[in-house]
Formats: sequence, structure tokens, C-alpha cells
Amino acid sequence: MKKKKAEELYLDLLKKAILFEIWIEHEKNYHHPSNLMFNPTTETRQSGLDWPPIAHSMIGIERMNNLHQCMESVMTENVEGDFIETGVWRGGACIFMQGFLKAYGITDRKVWVADSFEGLPSPDPSYPADTHSSFHTMDYLKVSLEEVVDNFKKYNLFDDNVKFLKGWFKDTLPTAPIEKIAIARLDGDMYSSTWDSLANLYPRVSIGGYIIIDDYNINQCKAAVHDYRNRAVIHDEIKPIDQNGVYWRKTR
Repeated sequence: MKKKKAEELYLDLLKKAILFEIWIEHEKNYHHPSNLMFNPTTETRQSGLDWPPIAHSMIGIERMNNLHQCMESVMTENVEGDFIETGVWRGGACIFMQGFLKAYGITDRKVWVADSFEGLPSPDPSYPADTHSSFHTMDYLKVSLEEVVDNFKKYNLFDDNVKFLKGWFKDTLPTAPIEKIAIARLDGDMYSSTWDSLANLYPRVSIGGYIIIDDYNINQCKAAVHDYRNRAVIHDEIKPIDQNGVYWRKTR
């Protein structure tokens, strides 16, 4: 068996801490504020199929491992650019991005944390696919900027390398001071959020960079992905991560 290096051991432990996997049996003792999709088992947490009351991420270990693999790829192949997530909830995936950079002493990439920090937007009539969306009514999805900052601090991973973009994507992303992107992880759920993220970030993704779609299983999110890919004439293969997430690599 290959012996893991200290950096790998740290990142494995960081994932488990962010996902609360080490103590998952204790989550059953906590009242879930909405009783929505709360089923803390090893299986549901691995696939990101529950909405945890304590864990700092709901993406599950399979999507977290995918993020890890993408970061290793761009580091090994020297793909230029920063890391960004649009729609961060409690900040877990971004915390892992920052932990990865710290573990390997990488100082020439930033982690961009983009969110309204007020939950999801109300449906915009300009995007008919979102007409019946109710995400904006879910207080559970509203996590303040201050709480996310505190979560970074709990892991000793908050510093000037972490940059916050607070506001609706349509307002913050067009003028975000990001030149090149190596990994764009999109977790906006809705058509509008997904479209705004792709339209404003995809042109800045470096060749060889990765686009990760967290909620591809949601119809309006999937529709936005395919509408944008058709408009931008993107033929790169969409690969599944688990039953919710997909990704592709930019080749041109």
C-alpha cells in the first residue's frame, strides 16, 4: 500500500471534518430546522443526499473528491487561474480549496467565495425556467457572510487569499476582478444563477480548467447548462461525478 504524505493525510482529515463524517452519528441528536432531506447516514453523506444540520458542506465526499482531483490536475499541469465557487452555503468547498492551497504552499492562486449570503433569489421573469422555484423561501439556505468567515477561521484557513463576492451573481460576477480561472464550481441550483455564473465566468476559464456543476440533477440548472453550452458551442464531454454533480474540462 502506498504511504500517504502528510499533505494528503491532512486533506483527507479536512474533508471528513468539513462533512462531519467523523461524528455523523451525533447529528441525529440535533433538531433539523426544516426537517427537510435530513437523513444523516454514511451513505447519504457520501453522496451528498442530505441537508446536514452541522456539517459545513452538503456536497458529500464524492463531489469533494472530484474537487480535490481537479485541483491536483491543474496544479500538476500548471493550468493558470484562481478557484471560485458560486453558491457556497456554509463555505465548506471553499474551505477545502483554501486548505489545499495551504497544504501545498501555493501562493499564486486565490479562492473566490461568491454568494448573496442571503439565500437564493426570487424567480426572475426573464428566466421562465425558474417560475416555480421555491428555493428563495428556504431560510435554511441563508448563511451570512459573517458565519462563513467564522467557519474559515475554525480551520485556521482565513486570510487575505480568500476573496468574497457578496451579492447576486448578475451584479457581482460581471465586474469581479478575476483574470483567469482554473476551477469554477457552480452551485446555484436555479437557471438564472447557473446562467449568470457560466456567462460571466466561462470566458475566463483557462484551457485545461474545470467547470463543475453541483446541481445538474435539477431540471432548471441542467437547462441553463445546455443552453449556455449550445450558445457558446461547447462540445467538451460532460462527465458524471455522482447522481447530482457533473463536470467537464475546457479544451478550447
